Amino acid sequence: MSENNDELIKAQNELIGILFEIIKRLQSNNDLDTEYFQILSKKVRTETENSRLDEITNEREDNAGVVSRLLKQIESN
Repeated sequence: MSENNDELIKAQNELIGILFEIIKRLQSNNDLDTEYFQILSKKVRTETENSRLDEITNEREDNAGVVSRLLKQIESN
């Protein structure tokens, strides 16, 4: 019985960790969206700003990929 409780607690802790990471990544994308639209709304952008738009897009895609993998991990358990 104690072993089952320990396994349950371990599984709950893993799930909490995964959910925390998902929330962190989604919040990061939300913050990146704000910056992205601020830059995008400018009539004239510098080369640095255009480069930053590319960086934001890449970071958002990375975050989305991690979230997708983590959600699949939850589904498979």
